[in-house]
Amino acid sequence: MSTTGRQMVWGVVFAILMAVIISTVFLFIFPLNSWSELWTRHFMDIPIVIFIPAFSIAMGILLGTATGLYWKKQFSVIEHSLHQLEEGRHHDIERESFSSVTEMQIIAERIEKIGKQITEQARHAQRLATEKVEDQEARIQEIIEQERNRLARELHDSVSQQLFAASMMMSAINETKQEAEETYETKQLRMVEAMIHQSQLEMRALLLHLRPVALKNKSLQEGIEELLVELSQKVEMEIKWKVENFPLDKGVEDHLFRILQESVSNTLRHARASKLDVLLIKRDDLVILRVVDDGIGFEMEEGKAGSYGMQNMNERALEIGGTLKVISMKNKGTRLEVKVPVIVNGEGAND
Repeated sequence: MSTTGRQMVWGVVFAILMAVIISTVFLFIFPLNSWSELWTRHFMDIPIVIFIPAFSIAMGILLGTATGLYWKKQFSVIEHSLHQLEEGRHHDIERESFSSVTEMQIIAERIEKIGKQITEQARHAQRLATEKVEDQEARIQEIIEQERNRLARELHDSVSQQLFAASMMMSAINETKQEAEETYETKQLRMVEAMIHQSQLEMRALLLHLRPVALKNKSLQEGIEELLVELSQKVEMEIKWKVENFPLDKGVEDHLFRILQESVSNTLRHARASKLDVLLIKRDDLVILRVVDDGIGFEMEEGKAGSYGMQNMNERALEIGGTLKVISMKNKGTRLEVKVPVIVNGEGAND
């Protein structure tokens, strides 16, 4: 039952009780000679026996409606404030929107306190992420980069070259059979050629994923553009991006870049997509990273239960005080969106 309906019911119940009490007092002060006087005594040309309960019920409904609408408005204020907390807009909560009722002021103080705590935790988490990234980069970045480059070089010099040679040989074989009659063997050879071509694409995606280890001395915007430009040159996919330029903490940039890497890698390996759109913008006090493809998609429950990459991206978003949302449907593509609050001097950033 809604707040307004509940208050109306309570108002009617209260009105009926008041009608009984008033009638009892009235009969005690002005006793009746007979019960027929209940119909002969009038008020505003209405018998007392009808006027008192009707008037009481009407007043109860009006009172219940008024109080119900009032508390519905107050609950809406609370719900809106909690929604602002959920969205990370802690500084948008206006304490003045709460009524002057003592209990409502207490709730407003609690919400404001929780908002400050969440802001402080997000700021602390971002600072720790930055310190962690800077410390780790100083000690192990060179080792990781050398190992990844070694793996990429070996894969390129061995497996990638062999796949290229096999692809050329299969193309040549199929060309010599073009004039011949279509046979089962010819179909099988074309299937092998298609499989080798797909393996080449996946190998290019893997090499691309191995090489860009971190941003190094580049900004997040420069790293994203470099990654997508190189990707567009290596794979047959329409890639579009809109990347705005704005400053961020090193730890936040590193985590967002690695989330993008993981998302693009998943798209190349599993999505079978023909289009990829990447968006990085800053609106108010939120940084938004969005990756959308038109691939085969997946069932959301399957993605939540079995994807290590999805879990890794979600953990990275949480480490910098952000949220990760993934929407995917079978044969309708996948949309990944990360929102991270920008914290400056303990408060939400202002443009």
